[in-house]
Amino acid sequence: MPRRDTFASMPSSEATPERLRTRVVRGLKWGAAAQVALQISRIVVAVCLARLLAPHDYGVAAMVLVFSSLVLVFSDLGLGAALVQRKEIDEDDRSTAWWTSVGAGLCFTLIGVAMAGPLARFYGEPDVRELCMAFSLAFLITSFGTTQESLLVREMRFKQLELRMMAATAAGAVVGITVALGHHGAWAIIAQLLTEALVSSILLWAASPWRPSFRYSRASLRSLWGFSGWLVGNRLLFYAHRNVDNILIGRFVGAAALGAYSVAYNVMLVPFSRIAGPIQRVLWPAFAEMQDDAERICRNWIRVTRILAAIAAPALAGLVIVAPDFVHVVLGDRWAAAAPLVQALAWVGILQAVQVLNVDILQARDRTALVFRYMLLFTLVHLCAFVIGVQWGVLGVAIAYAISSTLVEPVLTVLTARELGTSPWRFFRSLAGVAQATAIMAAGVLACRTLLVGADVGPAPRLFACIAVGAVIYALAAAWRVPELLDELRGLVAGRRRRVGRRLPAEAI
Repeated sequence: MPRRDTFASMPSSEATPERLRTRVVRGLKWGAAAQVALQISRIVVAVCLARLLAPHDYGVAAMVLVFSSLVLVFSDLGLGAALVQRKEIDEDDRSTAWWTSVGAGLCFTLIGVAMAGPLARFYGEPDVRELCMAFSLAFLITSFGTTQESLLVREMRFKQLELRMMAATAAGAVVGITVALGHHGAWAIIAQLLTEALVSSILLWAASPWRPSFRYSRASLRSLWGFSGWLVGNRLLFYAHRNVDNILIGRFVGAAALGAYSVAYNVMLVPFSRIAGPIQRVLWPAFAEMQDDAERICRNWIRVTRILAAIAAPALAGLVIVAPDFVHVVLGDRWAAAAPLVQALAWVGILQAVQVLNVDILQARDRTALVFRYMLLFTLVHLCAFVIGVQWGVLGVAIAYAISSTLVEPVLTVLTARELGTSPWRFFRSLAGVAQATAIMAAGVLACRTLLVGADVGPAPRLFACIAVGAVIYALAAAWRVPELLDELRGLVAGRRRRVGRRLPAEAI
């Protein structure tokens, strides 16, 4: 029987709540610092590309990027998550996962190339063929680094992970803007993403000391697949949910409409996902470490979700009110069609902001089968909504998305609470203060904008005035209605004082 070891795992002697909390807090700090830099750069790049490209270019790229989520689904067949979740792994597990991932990456690159022609004919856009063939390389490129990334996550080496992401994003930005300046249209977005994938994989190899060996174990594959098989099913269902709206809009409404929808979607949902993503990467291995302590997971689930909601809810609610000014000032008048889409998708963003940890918790508890059953319901409801909504064009799809999200997103919270042995109302009550502070802020921003519109103030000064007023009102309202947020921040700071003998908070990770 092969020797089991704890490579890329915290030794059991070190797996104390205090040491785990230290690593989590360090990871969150690196994630926060990296995301400030990343979001600034991504916003600048997105605005530059929106200025350089036409809605039709964005729409054609979005038709191709239907495959982008499949890269995440099939790049490692979910084996990387299994490596993180397992309490112990050995060399057979690591090498088997790597060789399987690379083999799958090669297969799906070839499938993507073969499907390029049929996809172009489906959309009626000849340019899609060559773009799709080029982007299919992302499957193979990404697969080379997925096992290394999983091992770094397992070790909680978040500094290396975040620096890698920053470098890859910067390289992609330079290439994307350069291609756009050369008037190559949709190729700018494809080149940007391929560059990010290539640089990311190279840096993952540089950061991880592990190298694959010429070993392959069917027993290891069966063991890992027992966890990851359900995960691949979940990812496929989520892929259907995330892309069917784009497919329907591209096929029945057109490339320009899909371009507006893609920009609105990116404005509303992608920036927060970039913030939530590093938090998920930090807490996923932490939840796996504490998988047998349901109450400990529950306390941290509630605390972190409240912090995320306190960031996302006011930002998205305020954007609903200032969306016309935001689109005019930041994106330009040719993107005016995106303003009502931003407003319709805002509610989706808020709902998703309070759900980001749920799947990670269920996976850490080895409940991937339960997640799969939920995703069946989740996907079916959204698909029905998109099919109905497209009858009223692109805005109909956005509104249908908001309605279907309201119906199915809370179900996952209920399932997570039950798995942790607590009441869902404990979770919902913890967010009441954030909701109240957000409502107060929204009322103030609405009043401010209404007065400025009546005074015939221009869009740019009106936008900045509303942002300033909203920030002040929310800070005051949050201090009144969510005073525990300040305690959360003090708790994080307390981790730095641990070395001089101060006692950790009772609810420390």
